[in-house]
Amino acid sequence: MLNLLRPILVGLLILAGPLSYGATSVLSGTTGSLVGVVGASAVPTSAEFKRFSHDETLAYSQDALGRTLSGVDLVRADGRLVAIEDYRDKPLLISMIFTSCHHVCPTTTKYLAEAVEKANAAMGEDSFHVLSIGFDTPVDTPERMEQFQKQTGVEAGNWDFLSADAQNMALLTQQLGFIYYPSPRGFDHLIQASIVDPQGQVYRQIYGMSFPTPTLLEPLKEQVFGQPSAPSMLDYLENRVRLFCTVYDPATDNYYVDVSVFIGTIVGILVSILFGTVLVREWRKSIKASK
Repeated sequence: MLNLLRPILVGLLILAGPLSYGATSVLSGTTGSLVGVVGASAVPTSAEFKRFSHDETLAYSQDALGRTLSGVDLVRADGRLVAIEDYRDKPLLISMIFTSCHHVCPTTTKYLAEAVEKANAAMGEDSFHVLSIGFDTPVDTPERMEQFQKQTGVEAGNWDFLSADAQNMALLTQQLGFIYYPSPRGFDHLIQASIVDPQGQVYRQIYGMSFPTPTLLEPLKEQVFGQPSAPSMLDYLENRVRLFCTVYDPATDNYYVDVSVFIGTIVGILVSILFGTVLVREWRKSIKASK
C-alpha cells in the first residue's frame, strides 16, 4: 500500500513547495528556477543546478529511485581502495558531506549517528552498512575524512568514511540524484541520505538535517528483514518474524523486538483454526442428523 501511495505523496510534496523537516530545508542554501532541465539526458552543470527550484531539486533526487550504483571507486580513511559494489551484500545508507562545512554537515552527521545507533540496537550492527562520502574531492582526502569522523564522534563499526576523485564523484552523485554546487559558504547541497538495497539500487531518499526516527528506520528495516540474507527458508522466516515484531516506541524514540506481537498473531491463528474445526464438525453432525 505504501508503495502505491508514494508517487501521490511525492506529488503533494512537490505541490506544497520547499520540502523541510522542522525548520530544516532540503537544500542547505537557496535556489532559483530552471524549467525543463530535470529529466534531460545530460547531467546538469553546477550553474544549472544553482538555478533549480525546490520542486526541481526534489524531482531530480526522486528520479534516482531504482537506479543501480555501479562503477564507482572510493578510498577508505586507511588508504585502501574499495568499490561501491563491495557493499552490496547488505543494505547501505549513504550520506554525502564536505569536511570544511562548519555547521550543516557535522550537525547532520551527528543526528544521523543517533539514528544509526538506534538501528544498530534494533537490527544488529552487522545487518547494514553506512557510508559518509566527501564530495569536495580536492579537500576531502582520506586524512580529512578521518578527522571529520573523529570530530563528529562516530564510532559505529559498520560506518566507513570515504573519499573519491572527481570522475568517480561525478558518477556517484549522478547515480544518487545528489545536487551540490559552489557558493560563498563553500557549497550549497541537497541534505540527503540515501538507502540502497543489497542489490545496489537506490531504495529511499531521506531529507533534512533531522527527521523522525521511523522515517529512516522503517525503510531500512524493510531492507534488513524484508529480504532473506541467505537462501535458507529458516533464515527467510526468521527475517519475516523480526520484520513484523520490530516496532517503534514513540515514548522512548527507540525500536525494540516485541515478541508478543508474533505470539498474539499465532494465538489468533490457532484460535481461528480451532473455532473453524468446531464449526465444521457441528455442520457435519447437523447434516447427518437431518438424514
